[in-house]
Amino acid sequence: MKGEIAEQVTPTLLEKVGQAFNSNDIDAVMECFAPDAIFDHASGLETYGTRFEGHEALKMVFGELFESVQSVSWETVDERICGDKAYCEYIRRVTFHDGEYQEFLSVDILTFKAGLITHKNTYYKNRTH
Repeated sequence: MKGEIAEQVTPTLLEKVGQAFNSNDIDAVMECFAPDAIFDHASGLETYGTRFEGHEALKMVFGELFESVQSVSWETVDERICGDKAYCEYIRRVTFHDGEYQEFLSVDILTFKAGLITHKNTYYKNRTH
């Protein structure tokens, strides 16, 4: 069973996920997630941050991100696959509509089942000015 899971998480699959997010195309992003997927945002009051569950909630949060910025992209620094998980390190770059620009390191721990993300757990650097 573990061998089957490991074969499902491939560099090609991770590239598809990255391309979907970098295209800022909410429909392409949602095709990467299981219907009951969980996204744990880096910030929030709980130990895990803020949790969003299910396609509707994930579509809302990712869609709001794409709409609230001029552009956002993730440059892959490193990726590691271990069983049903992928550990992905990125440089996240965002330009807001007012021209403000932000850049910081982030890490996603992605859990997959049947080629779809079931859990996206995000961590990032909190840069201060």
